[in-house]
Amino acid sequence: MSSNEDEQLGELKDWWQRNGKPLLTGGLLALVVVSGWQLWHKYQANQSQGASVLYQQLLETTLTPDGKPDVARVADLANKLKGEYAGSAYAQFGGLFVAKVAVDNGKLDDAATELKVIVDKPANPTLGEVARQRLAQVLAAQGKVDDALKLLEGDSDKAFLASREELKGDLLVQQGRTDDARAAYEKAKAALSDEAAVGGLQIKLDDLAKGDA
Repeated sequence: MSSNEDEQLGELKDWWQRNGKPLLTGGLLALVVVSGWQLWHKYQANQSQGASVLYQQLLETTLTPDGKPDVARVADLANKLKGEYAGSAYAQFGGLFVAKVAVDNGKLDDAATELKVIVDKPANPTLGEVARQRLAQVLAAQGKVDDALKLLEGDSDKAFLASREELKGDLLVQQGRTDDARAAYEKAKAALSDEAAVGGLQIKLDDLAKGDA
């Protein structure tokens, strides 16, 4: 791996810690738990608890206090979900976890493969958007920024507009396209109502302004 790829991987891991991990442990974790809980009851109603049991085991294996999951165990549980419940939301949540573990271990090709499967045929729009944004980050870390930006084109659900546009802005900054990056950041900022969240975007906008000075 070249020094540039090492730097890109470092940036991706940092982004995942700052954005992916908070989403996973905060908003996305809540989404995962709530969705998993809803799916759990749906499966119970259908007298099929196998997927929910596997998914619960995957959660417990992946979300460890020390942040160091058993990679082999994660892969095994995710593969069982894919094999027995292919295409289900459970299986695709498992794919997100596998991709995260792959990134943490520097295996970007493996992470991209996991995420692309979800992006190509998501079980629901939320999973599709989360996988899309994460795949864009992985592609950027591989030096494929143009491909990453293409993934972020088109319409996005309002709930994900801010995160998509901020990510787009970050990628445009990498390409030195400051005017386009500024427009993306402004669009992201306009989509947010949380002042604390806006603060981070404002810092990025201020940094671009300093660059113009």
